Amino acid sequence: MYRIAVVEDDKTYAVQLKEYLARYGEETGHKITVTVFQDGEDIVTDYSADFDIILMDVEMAFMDGMTAAEKIREKDREVIIIFITNMPQYAIQGYRVDALDYVLKPISYFAFSQRIDRALMRVKRKETTYLTVAQKGGMRKLDVSKISYVEVRDHLLIYHLPDEEIVAKGSMNDAESALDGRLFFRCNRCYLVNLEYVEDFRGNDVTVAGDLIQVSRSRKKPFLDALNNYMNEVGN
Repeated sequence: MYRIAVVEDDKTYAVQLKEYLARYGEETGHKITVTVFQDGEDIVTDYSADFDIILMDVEMAFMDGMTAAEKIREKDREVIIIFITNMPQYAIQGYRVDALDYVLKPISYFAFSQRIDRALMRVKRKETTYLTVAQKGGMRKLDVSKISYVEVRDHLLIYHLPDEEIVAKGSMNDAESALDGRLFFRCNRCYLVNLEYVEDFRGNDVTVAGDLIQVSRSRKKPFLDALNNYMNEVGN
């Protein structure tokens, strides 16, 4: 079951999006539940992070889609956001809130279904995989999708998660072997980066979940290649 929110103040478009999602579900066999919000303010108020995808109109009366998306990202890094707009220059700003894509009005079913295909592919990629690590006094199970990067410090591994850092026994080689080589890339001797969390890459520095990490000179090109391959795989 996939849970999709439609945030659209134009009733005609809201109805059209619901019809498209129903048609898509019938054609693909996916079970989809749809919740409609009439404004960005409505979805942000008492937001609960239980949607897989949010289809967000950009221009709305009380709270615009970009502002609503920024507030949602404060509580939910995982939900997939797709902007619906007739102003492509607004949608291009979606990188600020890690939007997956945008759909231009008037909405064609073909273009819409392609975006949903891409979004569901990312949802499936995020299905939970766990890594068990050794800590002082016992073991700890970590959700791999929540690990933004792994750091080695003083012969210990530090797993960086959204709300905490987990210190565990082991070597960087152990972590690199245990984690998916398509998703994680070692950008220097001390850091193993989750490509899903890469926000920016300039010069020899990469921003990962808000933290600046240096990419070694010898690994710069392989890192760029790995990042491009990952982005192309997600986009297909």
